[in-house]
Amino acid sequence: MLQLERRPVDSALMRWASPVLALVLTVITGFVLFLAMGRDPVEGLRFFFITPISDVIGLAELGLKMAPLLLCAAGLTVCYRARLWNIGAEGHFLMGALGASVVAVQFLEADGFWVLPLVLLAGVLAGVLWAAIAAGLKTHLHCNEILTTIMLNYIALNFLLYAVHGPLKDPYGFGFPQSVMFGDSSLLPALIPGTRLHIGLAFGLLAAVAVWVMFARSFVGFQLNVIGQDHRAADFAGFSARRLTWLAFLVGGATAGLAGASEVTGPIGQLVPQVSPGYGYTAIIVVFLGRMHALGIIAASALLALTFLGGEMLQIAMNMPKAVTGLFQGLLLFYLLTCDALIHYRIRFRHRARESKVMTPSTAAGEA
Repeated sequence: MLQLERRPVDSALMRWASPVLALVLTVITGFVLFLAMGRDPVEGLRFFFITPISDVIGLAELGLKMAPLLLCAAGLTVCYRARLWNIGAEGHFLMGALGASVVAVQFLEADGFWVLPLVLLAGVLAGVLWAAIAAGLKTHLHCNEILTTIMLNYIALNFLLYAVHGPLKDPYGFGFPQSVMFGDSSLLPALIPGTRLHIGLAFGLLAAVAVWVMFARSFVGFQLNVIGQDHRAADFAGFSARRLTWLAFLVGGATAGLAGASEVTGPIGQLVPQVSPGYGYTAIIVVFLGRMHALGIIAASALLALTFLGGEMLQIAMNMPKAVTGLFQGLLLFYLLTCDALIHYRIRFRHRARESKVMTPSTAAGEA
């Protein structure tokens, strides 16, 4: 019989092997699912994991998808290290995209180096202000941040939908819910000429490294770690839980807001309802898959970005539904959480004890 037995000390090996094992199990399950749907599993997995990045254009598209995931994940890492379960990166992202768009449409004809920084700053501030709502509810009213940030995501989405159907709607857009195309001064420059990859990827990489430096080299990072590991020890040391909560939420809002601003000023070049395919939610998987470490987050963001590209490729090549992207992401998260149990527990094989023979007066007399 299999039993889970608590380890005396958490397994350092399983802490890093768990993401790899989760990925392997996801691939195996994907193989079985392709078979169940009557599709060639080898071809399906090839289209999902290999074909999208088989050339320079594909690698550039991978970097394009990585950029918002990295930015959102970097901010969430700060929150999760402090045990603040911010689920609101999607809302921060959407408000960042909306805030940047509001400013960008005011300077359609402007020509100057200052336009793009202004647009990006507007996105950052919008994300920060949206995160401040959750921070205030947490610190002043003791509201559960999981519930408030999830609900704020839907409010942010409705604000964005209102904008593209109302004040920001392009009057010459044939009735489509979208803003006008931004001016050239509001667009991010490309990293690789001839591709859609822009410097938003550089923003994401810098954010991941900055968060690592903060936790590895700064006192405020030490404070966030302490408050996340032992709240009472943080209180005893005189660390302000309220101040650190505000800091974590505002950093998360700033990076996700920048991600939203980078998305609308990148290849999209305007505000549309589908500006996010779920980057903010997917970034949560990135954080846990990457073990809240800079290199791990970069690798995990590349993998999750590949799921977006792979899902699109399966739609085109094998006529499969768009939901296959969410399916693979959900499987990966499920297996990751399952395998993480092996960090704290180990599997033991135990033999069932044989049932003892019950002696009754009749059996005793018979044996006698």
